[in-house]
Amino acid sequence: MGDNAFSHESGIHTHGVLRFPGTYEPLSPELVGQRRRFIFGKHVGAAAIRSELQRLGIKASEEQIREIFSQVKALGDKGKMVTDAEWRAIVDSVLGRSFEEIVKLQELTVVSGNRVTPTASVRLQVDGKEFLNSGVGVGPVDAAINAIRKVVEGMSNVRLQEYHVDAISGGTNAVVSVVVKLTDGRRIITARGTSSDIIMASVQAMLAGVNRFLWDRRMKNARKGK
Repeated sequence: MGDNAFSHESGIHTHGVLRFPGTYEPLSPELVGQRRRFIFGKHVGAAAIRSELQRLGIKASEEQIREIFSQVKALGDKGKMVTDAEWRAIVDSVLGRSFEEIVKLQELTVVSGNRVTPTASVRLQVDGKEFLNSGVGVGPVDAAINAIRKVVEGMSNVRLQEYHVDAISGGTNAVVSVVVKLTDGRRIITARGTSSDIIMASVQAMLAGVNRFLWDRRMKNARKGK
């Protein structure tokens, strides 16, 4: 069963799901190893935002919920599906919560051609320490993602589950938007990267998702330590 089987977006739709799940879900998502997910876009409703905040254990006032709703809908009205990383960034901003990029890209070098195996080397800064690694792939994007994964796999079991790219503008120098879906086996996080360079857009998306996983884990461990 696909990940979207229990995904809901429309405001009226999500309100109905929250009140009477059986109306739109013939069986509980937990029975098949899934969980209910709300997709935030132009049809988002305040009920879905309130429910997702509650699921995450985040407390917000009604005024803050309205502001989160306003910002999410503003992105949705531009035709964007708001990724999990973007949604959490909005929440952090409205609630004044801190967020730190644990993994930062320092340098990326990619070699590709019709007579060479696509290869990428990355230099990443993780909590102030530098790590260098390389990867190969079926193309330059795949090689870059594999190089990053080699660095982060020691601290996180996050893996790439889905990759999608859209051209925002036309021409050979078109700005592209890359959306990735990452999972650690328990959670799924979507993240976006935008650039006129498809490789950089892909790397931005990958790092945005990885950073959200790592930061959430750090905050969870900090709460347990209190």
